[in-house]
Amino acid sequence: MAEGRQRGLGRGLSALLGEVEAPGAEPSAAATSGARELPIELIHRNPDQPRVHFDPDELEELAGSLRQKGVLQPILVRPSRQTEGEYQIVAGERRWRAAQLAGLRTVPALVKELGDNETLEVALIENVQRADLNPLEEAAAYNVLMGLTQRTQEEVAQVVGKSRPHVANALRLLQLPESVQALVREKRLSAGHARALIGVPDAESLAREVVEQGLNVRETEALARKAQAGERQPAGRRGKPADTVALEKDLSDRIGLKVEILDKDGKGEMRIRYATLEQLDDLCRRLSGR
Repeated sequence: MAEGRQRGLGRGLSALLGEVEAPGAEPSAAATSGARELPIELIHRNPDQPRVHFDPDELEELAGSLRQKGVLQPILVRPSRQTEGEYQIVAGERRWRAAQLAGLRTVPALVKELGDNETLEVALIENVQRADLNPLEEAAAYNVLMGLTQRTQEEVAQVVGKSRPHVANALRLLQLPESVQALVREKRLSAGHARALIGVPDAESLAREVVEQGLNVRETEALARKAQAGERQPAGRRGKPADTVALEKDLSDRIGLKVEILDKDGKGEMRIRYATLEQLDDLCRRLSGR
């Protein structure tokens, strides 16, 4: 690794913000010296911030704390490239959002002149070290950082304090179809479930089956192996009782449309699939008795 890049890797939050404070910890003197109060309305989020989702309940909880104690740890900002006198957040967007909810008019901030690559690095380090990113946000951030700085997976791992296999596994999630990635963002699939589906034929169908049937990671891996070997039964039929399969067939024959019954412990749903709007209209007429 080049010496200049090594120095860049080593800066992180420790050089820019004194110490990386643990959540809830009192701020260090190094972190607070030089901080100044900035009006909240002059501060704007960074559109390239790795973290996209902020849990509303967690923000409200933090806002309650800020109403009582104020913002103890300053956020890190850089001067805006678009508007003089305004600032862009480098690290601390969660505190800035919570401060707005708390009704605060100013927040303590450290102002640093930083380039785009440094800004992305620091934002990534802060979020990953504090486990604030969901798996897809983390993977996307690694991917952007590698693209901007031409760093290897090993070098990115050093930046964020993770192992190279961890970074590699995170990046593999970006190979999944967008619909499967959406299930991960919605926390309906874990990263472990999702990794088992990478490169599997019809991963979208398998992902739906995993969610609907509440499969654990090992069961998902077994299902994926069967799909790779061409042994998987059609989605929705795996492990179904014979009477349920027979009922599906009987209903399908009666209405001329594919019927799928998803049952778990006596609760579930019945799906009727149609291929054209005419089939849907016909079904609606039958159900309404017209």
